[in-house]
Amino acid sequence: MYKVDLHTHSTASPDGRLSVKDYRRALETQLLDVIAVTDHNDIRFAQSLQQALGDQIIVGEEVNTSDGELVGLYLTQRLEPGLTALETADAIHAQGGLVYIPHPFERARKGLQATTLSTLSKKIDIIETYNGRAWLRANSSHKAGQWAAQYGLSTASSSDAHGKHGFGNTYSLLAELPSRTKLVTLLRQAPQVTDSVGPMGLLYPKLNLLIKRGH
Repeated sequence: MYKVDLHTHSTASPDGRLSVKDYRRALETQLLDVIAVTDHNDIRFAQSLQQALGDQIIVGEEVNTSDGELVGLYLTQRLEPGLTALETADAIHAQGGLVYIPHPFERARKGLQATTLSTLSKKIDIIETYNGRAWLRANSSHKAGQWAAQYGLSTASSSDAHGKHGFGNTYSLLAELPSRTKLVTLLRQAPQVTDSVGPMGLLYPKLNLLIKRGH
């Protein structure tokens, strides 16, 4: 079984702190087997890391749409922020990527809401039904699971890690190494490990922003 985390933030995210060293160590120690780097509105770090570490790194981006946050996976080009979620989903598919919905229904973290999700339902490839930083938001996770089942969508458990504490705690277990063409199908039968990133993992985004602003 392969441990796959589809939602992480590197030092290239304003609120992220995972370094090249952190990603390399996670793969070398088999803490994780495949990791998507999904920085906010940026893919440069992810592209560079994939060149260094190979296809165990998936190039992604968590983009700010006018409706909330949306992730593209297996990207070759940066997604422009500020478009609608529907326009962004079309842009992801136009470059051969996969549409991944992070922390749906959450408001504090700009998750897409029910009306937008219903509009997007035929364009969604994967929906995140457990987020490692959703520790105190279990109701949203449960709601996401029900919604995914209603629409027959593939689901994933991912860490949303912004630093090394809790990195590797939350992932989906796949029967084989994923590719763009296989990932959605593999996730349909994938057990999910739903451990929290822990208190420090929850604090990372605000702490990282303060540290970076201080510099």
